[in-house]
Amino acid sequence: MEHYDLVIIGSGSGNAIPEHLADRWNIAVVERGVFGGTCLNVGCIPSKMFVLPADVARIAERGPAVGVHTRFDGADWVAIRDRVFGRIDPIADGGRHYRAEGSPNISLIEGTARFTAERTLDIDGRRVTADRILVAVGARPVVPDIPGLATVRYHTSDTIMRLERRPDRLAIIGGGFIAAEMGHVFSAFGTRVSVYNRSKGLLRDHDRDVARRFTELFGQRVDLHLGTLPTLVEQRGDILVVHSGKGEEEVDEILVAAGRTPNSDLVDAEAGGLDVLPDGRIVVDETLATTVENVWAIGDVANAFQLKHLANKEASIAFWNMAHPDEPRTCPSDILPYAVFSEPQVAAVGLTEQEAEAEGIDHVVGHRDYAGTAYGWALEDTESFAKVIIERTSKQVLGAHIIGPQASTLIQPLVQAMTFKTPADELATTVLYIHPALTEVVENALLDALDQL
Repeated sequence: MEHYDLVIIGSGSGNAIPEHLADRWNIAVVERGVFGGTCLNVGCIPSKMFVLPADVARIAERGPAVGVHTRFDGADWVAIRDRVFGRIDPIADGGRHYRAEGSPNISLIEGTARFTAERTLDIDGRRVTADRILVAVGARPVVPDIPGLATVRYHTSDTIMRLERRPDRLAIIGGGFIAAEMGHVFSAFGTRVSVYNRSKGLLRDHDRDVARRFTELFGQRVDLHLGTLPTLVEQRGDILVVHSGKGEEEVDEILVAAGRTPNSDLVDAEAGGLDVLPDGRIVVDETLATTVENVWAIGDVANAFQLKHLANKEASIAFWNMAHPDEPRTCPSDILPYAVFSEPQVAAVGLTEQEAEAEGIDHVVGHRDYAGTAYGWALEDTESFAKVIIERTSKQVLGAHIIGPQASTLIQPLVQAMTFKTPADELATTVLYIHPALTEVVENALLDALDQL
């Protein structure tokens, strides 16, 4: 039997081991697949590296609108793919090599860890115990129960970016951020994309005005089948056939983007005494501690947001709490920004307008179209906007939602304001905004809200 001071299950955010712990503890990192986790290998990093050339393709199409004679003449899928994974794969390999050989106090164990008792694991036949365990095993794609789907060729976000060739026709099942981003990528490169989504709109968890506008604009580029899922999927030779209430459609590939489920079952979390929610998330408190002493859980296996920046923050807090049990830190989750890197780009933080209404909060809503700013004129943008929700009495920013170019960057000053509790009037009138930068859309949305107070 092997014993460690700390066992980390999963090599994503859990791999960010502080040096002071690595120097004094005997640590094992357990990984059953590719080193580096979802974000590095199949998630946010490669997908955004695909989004960039997709954005370039779309910009080329829009040149004539501003008097520039550009057009999109096609994309070299293999070159784009190889550029992405030519950068990422060596990083994953290098990370694995470093953990395997780079530290005398850290052991890499490659295999599948399963709890057999409290702080006791079976790793492909090896019995391992630990004083402390960090569960950081992430999540995996959900595959809906659609007749025929299990018998045909399909892809998830784990595999779609490594295709040997770009499909001429792609069906996407789902309407969340993966569908939005991959739909943008493939349609920008020339693929005919069809999206099948159970809901009547895309990005349904976002602010209603943003979700409505995104659905409208995205529907101009892809074929939307809303309020419906395929009733049958079958394969005829190399061709895939998707059946729905609107008839049947032949496609070359199918992307299943119906969400992700926590991997708590793959580690038999309940066998280790950990409480697990019905949706598969391991129960943790605000210090990231589970219901078993000296076991913590972070990232997609423990929170509902499945965001890398949150998982990184959770990892730093969990490691601190392991080393400083008498000075525990907590993880704030009320101010959590996120973005969808599609076209249009979407970013959000805090409450949506409908959530503020449902909670009965006395609030005002500020709104500003990009078209109302000088940089918006330069962009010839008549569709994008920024929206802020302000609490009437305190003038605190409760939420912010932006759809349009640079949304993920433009929202950051609003994130700072919420974090440091800067009132909206100070943020709008004390801070200088560069003219004519696009940040003026944020300034003007705040001023619009203040006019209503």
